[in-house]
Amino acid sequence: MTVTGSLIIDAANVVGSRPDGWWRDRAGATRRLRDAVAAAALPADEVVLVVEGQARGVEPVEGVTVVAAPGSGDDTIVELAERLAGACTVVTADRALRERVAAHGASVVGPGTLRGWLG
Repeated sequence: MTVTGSLIIDAANVVGSRPDGWWRDRAGATRRLRDAVAAAALPADEVVLVVEGQARGVEPVEGVTVVAAPGSGDDTIVELAERLAGACTVVTADRALRERVAAHGASVVGPGTLRGWLG
């Protein structure tokens, strides 16, 4: 699958999709995701990792823009999708968020697709 424009990743949802102990260190799990995304050749023009809660302090790295949601990560993702007017793909398994971003023309893939891209 090719992504048109930006790839917006719901970090909390992707990190939470695997029961690997992420709840003991949410920021560390988010950093590991960010680093895996940065190392991968993803099919997107831009990669945006939306973080919230305890992961708000995660810094960007080359190839990955990190957006710290001031409140709800879902609301921030919807705002980004609306601003990009459909020129984006959102990575999330959250059904309500999928519907909200699709209403703004965004494509949606699940965490499994992202993990497949990461190898």
